Parts: sequence; C-alpha cells; structure tokens
Amino acid sequence: MDELRVLDLFSGGGGSSYGARAAGARVVAGVDGWAVASRTFGLNFPGALALNHMLGGEVVHPAILGLGKIDLLLASPECTNHTCARGARPKSEESQMTAWQVLHHARVLQPRWIVIENVVQMKSWKRFREFEQELLALDYNIWPYVLDASDFGVPQSRRRLFIICTRDDKVVNLRLPDRPYRTVRQILDPHGTWATSLLRAPRRAEPTLERAERAIAAIGPNTPFLLVYYGSDAAGGWQELDRPLRTMTTLDRFALVEPGPQGHKMRMLQVPELRRAMGFGEDYRFGFGNRRDHVKLLGNGVCPPVMEHIVATLTETVRTKQRVKPQPRIGYMTARAPGPLPGVSDWAPAGLSL
Repeated sequence: MDELRVLDLFSGGGGSSYGARAAGARVVAGVDGWAVASRTFGLNFPGALALNHMLGGEVVHPAILGLGKIDLLLASPECTNHTCARGARPKSEESQMTAWQVLHHARVLQPRWIVIENVVQMKSWKRFREFEQELLALDYNIWPYVLDASDFGVPQSRRRLFIICTRDDKVVNLRLPDRPYRTVRQILDPHGTWATSLLRAPRRAEPTLERAERAIAAIGPNTPFLLVYYGSDAAGGWQELDRPLRTMTTLDRFALVEPGPQGHKMRMLQVPELRRAMGFGEDYRFGFGNRRDHVKLLGNGVCPPVMEHIVATLTETVRTKQRVKPQPRIGYMTARAPGPLPGVSDWAPAGLSL
C-alpha cells in the first residue's frame, strides 16, 4: 500500500507512534498538552510536528488541518479517571470526555483507521456505549481487544483496551505474535551500575521491611527480588525476577533487592530499565524533564510492540479478502494465548477476565 500517514492524539512521549513507525508508518504529528511530553515526542520524531496543545471543544488545531491526508489516527485519551488505580476518589467527567476528541478529529480528518488505547476499565464508563455509537455513526466498524503486553514480547504484564476502528469491510483478525516471553531479569542493568543502600537501614519504612521479609521467607535469603509499591498487595508486595514486571504506573514503584556480604541491598529501578520494560529500544531518548517526569512519561505510555503489531495487522488486511458481515458492526475479542482470537457478536463485559 501507499505511505501510511499517522496522527497521534494525546501522544505522550510517543509510545504508539514508536510502534507505528516500526510497522512502516510515517508519523506526521503528535499532540499533547504536557510540554515535557511534546518536547520528548519531537526529540524522538524529528520529522514530525510536535504540537504542545491542550485538546478541548470541537475545534481542530489549524496546524493539524494543514497536515494533509491522515490514514491512521492514534489516540490515548486521559485514563486516570477510568482506572481503578484511583480507588474511591471521585472521577472527573471532563477528563473522561477527552475521548470525544477522537470523534471530533475523525469527523474532520476522516482517517481510514483509528486505534484508541486506554485502561480496561474504560468499558464501564457510563458514556462508553454512547461513544461507541458515535463511532458507528461515523461509518466505522469497531473491534475492541483487551491485550496484555507480555504476550507481545514486552517484559511487563500490562493489560490495556485497544479499540480498533476501520472503514474497511474486512475483519481485523488480530493474532498474537510468536515472540519470546520476557522477564524482569532481562531488563536489569549489570550489577554495580547503580548505587544501592542497605535494605535494613535505620530509617527504612516498616511496611517496606515487611514486604521484604515476606519475600525472603518465600524464596530464601540468597535470591534477588523486586519490592512493589503503590498498588495491590495481593501478591505480598513483591515479585520474583523470572516473570514480567507488574504494571508500571506514573510513580516510582519498583525496587530491586539483592543479597550481599553485608546484608540485602536495594535500589529503585532506573529509567533505562523502565524504558526496556515498556518495550522501547535503546534509541529512545529523554532530553527534557527530570527523573520523575521520565517515569511519568513511561507509566502513561503505550508499549510500542503492541501498537506495532496492530498497525502491521491493519496494513495486512489491505491485502486480504476476508470481509465483515453487514451486522453486527461491533466485534469483541480478548487475547490470552497465541493463535487466532475469539470474537462474539457484541461488546460483552462478562467476557473479560479482569
């Protein structure tokens, strides 16, 4: 097919765009309201427009209108007011309504394809059905998938909702790739690269020590492990290294604990390691902001290998002849094992394995 031109809304540092580019697409622009994110996007996509702009209302920025034809619209609307990570804190409808920006831009730009990424909990948003119907009214077929990044060779367990929208009359037959299963151990820098401190330091928080003691009791005193902060403690607040990293967030969440002659030592995972855990290559750069900003950028991001596979699948549909039945126009699919993914006739929340 001809050159695939991509616009990335709510682009962050460009995880979706990084994946689309790896699939052969040309990223022409990314839009984000956070200056650090936009500048990072511009650094990593020097040939694209990096627009620092807070999307709102029903007006498409003139700079976007001047881009010419857009074939693929990528969008990761704000997710913090959908995710269960907020706990019982009240959710902002204004934040949730950033998803409507996808509709505004789709009406004006009329891309052939749209891929929307968000947390799985977006499906329970009270206006999700309405959002879905608006996409149908724009003449898109809708294929929602729940995908775990660890199934795509990413060393992180990260389940996200991907809503694939097409104007083609062809099935989006997304199949899991045959990629090796990757673990925490594979993202770690060599021993001694980063400074460490004693785990049982005088001012160490008691809950931290309790997590560590649970881990040591389970796997023994001579095995390294990760402490896990700011999340569910269902797994005891720690994890082994021979499995994918638990889901990254916007906060410093993981500390490596290793045995040593003077006792266990610990350090937080560093940005290069977290970058690998998201599936970025070593060429991805951070030229702006501080460590906290970099962790936030990564924690808010999209794992590039997942988007690469989606975009490659979309371009492959152009060369196939499998067609969608006229009704229904919404397929629901979830991926948990390699091979073809099952579909049902409509959006089925009960089918999700949360």
